[in-house]
Amino acid sequence: MPTNHGDDKNAQADKEQLAAVRVAVDEVDEQIVLLIGRRERLIRIAGTLKEDSAQVRAPGRVERVIEHVRGVAEKKDIDADIVEKTYRAMTEAFTTLELEVYKASS
Repeated sequence: MPTNHGDDKNAQADKEQLAAVRVAVDEVDEQIVLLIGRRERLIRIAGTLKEDSAQVRAPGRVERVIEHVRGVAEKKDIDADIVEKTYRAMTEAFTTLELEVYKASS
């Protein structure tokens, strides 16, 4: 069966493009990790400033954060549902951390 060299070139170009996209995703992930680290430092400070565990859990504040980041995403034409899902997971993890910090500082 004859090989279609045009398809081979397209397949190779796709592989090279995928490799470049993966490198770019890795770079973005590194930036995200640094920002998560910054957020962690701020959450640790906040955990020492709260008066009780209800202030740490603050479901109203969580919803305001979600509303804010959804708005930012929509203005920037970014999928707001993905942003919300990401932030819900992140705020859950940070609330757990903040509760630990709060308890340790009380």
